[in-house]
Amino acid sequence: MKVMVMVKATPESEAGQMPGQELLTAMGRFNEELVNAGVMLAGDGLHPTSKGARVHFDGDDRTVIDGPFAETKELVAGFWIWEVKSMEDAIEWVKRCPSPMESSSDIEIRPIFTMDDFGDMMTPELREQEARIMARAEELRKK
Repeated sequence: MKVMVMVKATPESEAGQMPGQELLTAMGRFNEELVNAGVMLAGDGLHPTSKGARVHFDGDDRTVIDGPFAETKELVAGFWIWEVKSMEDAIEWVKRCPSPMESSSDIEIRPIFTMDDFGDMMTPELREQEARIMARAEELRKK
């Protein structure tokens, strides 16, 4: 099962406060442990929302909203993509993680959809299209 593990933003991360060397070292060790266990597929920290944008969709209309965004508790400061046996396995890994922020913080875990989750709506043609797209993406990444 693939999961997205999201490190929630804090007022400090939204202010652009960078983590200290001690936290970077601890997180590096944890990431290395994840990779060695075959769990971590990807992961990165994100710049504050002041450097980002949102695009709002309303029918055919698109509205660009520049950051920063309100409600820090709803924002993401970083993420991992993990391959785990179960949600319980993901939770156990997160519990081993160094505290990701200097202040109190949260990490959210969400399962990633698979094609099977869409049932009959995912026709053989759509499965073939998805396989073709992913193969092309992998081919381009190798260049």
